[in-house]
Amino acid sequence: MNYLNKDLNSLHQMLVNKEISAVDLVKGTLSNIKDTDQEIDAFNNLNDRAVEDAKAVDARGIDANNILDGIPLALKDNIVTKELPTTASSNMLKNFTSIYDATVAKKLSDLGSINVGKTNMDEFAMGSSTENSAFKTTHNPWDYSKVPGGSSGGSAAAVASGEVPVALGSDTGGSIRQPASFTGIVGMKPTYGRVSRWGLIAMASSFDQIGPLTKNVFDNALVLNAISGHDDHDSTSSEKEVPDFTEHIQDGVKGMKIGIPKEYVNKLAPDVSEAIQNAAETFKKLGAQVDWVSMPNSKYGVTAYNALQTAEASSNLERFDGIRYGYRASDAKTLDELYIKSRSEGFGDEVKRRIMLGTLSLSYDNVDKYYKQAAKIRTLIINDFKKVFADHDLILSPTSRVTAFTIGVEDQDPIEMYMNDILTIPANMAGVPAMSQIAGFSNSLPIGMQLMGKPFDESTIYKAGYAFEQNTDFHKQTPKMGGK
Repeated sequence: MNYLNKDLNSLHQMLVNKEISAVDLVKGTLSNIKDTDQEIDAFNNLNDRAVEDAKAVDARGIDANNILDGIPLALKDNIVTKELPTTASSNMLKNFTSIYDATVAKKLSDLGSINVGKTNMDEFAMGSSTENSAFKTTHNPWDYSKVPGGSSGGSAAAVASGEVPVALGSDTGGSIRQPASFTGIVGMKPTYGRVSRWGLIAMASSFDQIGPLTKNVFDNALVLNAISGHDDHDSTSSEKEVPDFTEHIQDGVKGMKIGIPKEYVNKLAPDVSEAIQNAAETFKKLGAQVDWVSMPNSKYGVTAYNALQTAEASSNLERFDGIRYGYRASDAKTLDELYIKSRSEGFGDEVKRRIMLGTLSLSYDNVDKYYKQAAKIRTLIINDFKKVFADHDLILSPTSRVTAFTIGVEDQDPIEMYMNDILTIPANMAGVPAMSQIAGFSNSLPIGMQLMGKPFDESTIYKAGYAFEQNTDFHKQTPKMGGK
């Protein structure tokens, strides 16, 4: 079962009409993953219980009113589950299995969706290429020599290659949208608080958000419907009512005002610049007003984000001490030695780098110089968004300045790697929703377009994204697996 040319509605109708059973669907999915993933390396673990879960769905019958019933999907390996190990692609958690399911995992399971596996990622979500995994490097389905982006690269590659129709990722500074851009699919980072973070292994708690990766905009809206909502377990989750994100998705963009920040179109690859210009023209033809806006403080986003994010990461990863759970060094003779050896051996280089940077940022001598200054910049960026949204409905930009880069090229240059998120970080700093979808190609590699909206207005993003998708055919293209 390959999902390159199937959407959730067609799969649902096949299940309702009994053209295929949930067991057939899951078995076909697992078979395709085992064949395809030899080249892609998207999965860390497959679910041995998936077929049994599918049998239970078939036994009670498919719910005709529940489009996700019996649908196979994948979860990023930092979303905890009871039935599968959750490793965060780190040796620190190589053999860790949770005693509870994350809220998003439980919501999808309650709807009858079947988790077929956990996807590879940059260790503890720290990276932009999925090269920082302790276990493997995931490959871009469009060209196996290219990265799929990160940190949700495994989830993005699994959807882009047709291994699964839906996957969940997490986005701290672009980790859903950038891999969606590099692999030519749709990735949504919801408003901060829209989706519960209960059961997401925290990297930077004030930035992290779980969101869906799908082949098209409508499917993405369906999945966000399923995972959104308040959760008593998560004090940062919003109590705002969750609308049906598909209800007005076909209303079009006539009368919308869309702004393009002039600061977001500097130093773009020529094909990326052309794709965004063409996207703006498409929106104009569909009746939207598109004009230039200014967001002057976005240029400080990467610097401020790294001061804040590393500080939060160093604090969150403090719990991995070799005592309570996770990797524990076997030859330590003292408590201090146990801490040092367990963390030195369990964490990879990028994680150690960010822990050290975060510790520096929070140190007594530097907290005013770095952390507090970065927090002030965050407020300036939030104010930039408020000014634009005072008279605009959406912000349009590239998702990334470039298309997918070659594996190994940027892995040894942390600064260059961090700069890959320069266009996605501001949305996380402000907590606003943002979505990436395909807007063109450059040398047979996808180009991503980013739409950012007002807080809790994912519906308008989906409306514009759907209109663009219906008037272009980029999303209909499929990878010739590795460029062959």
